[in-house]
Amino acid sequence: MAKVPAAAVAASGLVGGYGIARWTKKRPLGGVALAAAGSVAAYEWNRQAGARAAVGLTAAYVAAFAGSHPLAKKVGAWPAVFAVAGGVAAASWAVTRRGA
Repeated sequence: MAKVPAAAVAASGLVGGYGIARWTKKRPLGGVALAAAGSVAAYEWNRQAGARAAVGLTAAYVAAFAGSHPLAKKVGAWPAVFAVAGGVAAASWAVTRRGA
């Protein structure tokens, strides 16, 4: 089975969670996708870079989700989601590449 980088999992969770919530019109379903991807990413962050890094990156993931809401009022929903997903992916890559 191919290994998917934690950065891709986290970014996909943010984008996919929003997409699911928007297209199904069921916000809790989007939240489930967001939480599931966040859990997988947190597990990988812990495995690759340790507990401190996992806690920090998980906090960044949650902050990105929360921050996308006010940002969306300024730039639009999709641009906001892509911006925060890119930020989390970049942070994840920067932290976990040292352990590789």
